[in-house]
Amino acid sequence: MNIMLFHSTYGLRPAVRAAAERLRAAGHDVQVPDLFEGRTFETVEEGMAHQEEIGRDELLKRAVLAAAPFSDAGLVYAGFSFGGSIAQHLAFADDKARGLLLLHGTSDIADDAAVDELPVQLHIADPDPFEPHDWLTAWYLRMQRAGADVEVHRYPGAGHLFTDPDLPDYDAEAAEQTWKAALGFLDSL
Repeated sequence: MNIMLFHSTYGLRPAVRAAAERLRAAGHDVQVPDLFEGRTFETVEEGMAHQEEIGRDELLKRAVLAAAPFSDAGLVYAGFSFGGSIAQHLAFADDKARGLLLLHGTSDIADDAAVDELPVQLHIADPDPFEPHDWLTAWYLRMQRAGADVEVHRYPGAGHLFTDPDLPDYDAEAAEQTWKAALGFLDSL
């Protein structure tokens, strides 16, 4: 499977590279674009300030340019938190998308959005300060209305970025459950 994996607001940190290696070891071809051009951050606030400085349109442009050479092969878009938001936007705009793997984050969905049974898997902390229950319920219903085939995995008590071993949010058990389910999802596509 060809996967385009986007980093979180912390930037392209070791945990993202390790995730890509884990996916490669399972037989997948993984691209990991650096939307922040080498910058990484120690806090969410620093990363969000950098995102705002660059601007959403520019970040989406960088993501599209990174994915374009690979999109004809039929990509699975994936991302961590902010990267999940980017992945969701690209998957909805790419009629050749094979799937969408969201780790710790979602994005708004246009009222007229439509996909043809796009397989989607979301892994999310429960509760998650960036993805409140009301938001996730509305997101799930909009995804279904758009035609996506959605599967949600919730991890009670885990922190927001619970798959990153270098962050305080890390939860080893939830991370292993996530990767087991995610690899099964990718194998099913």
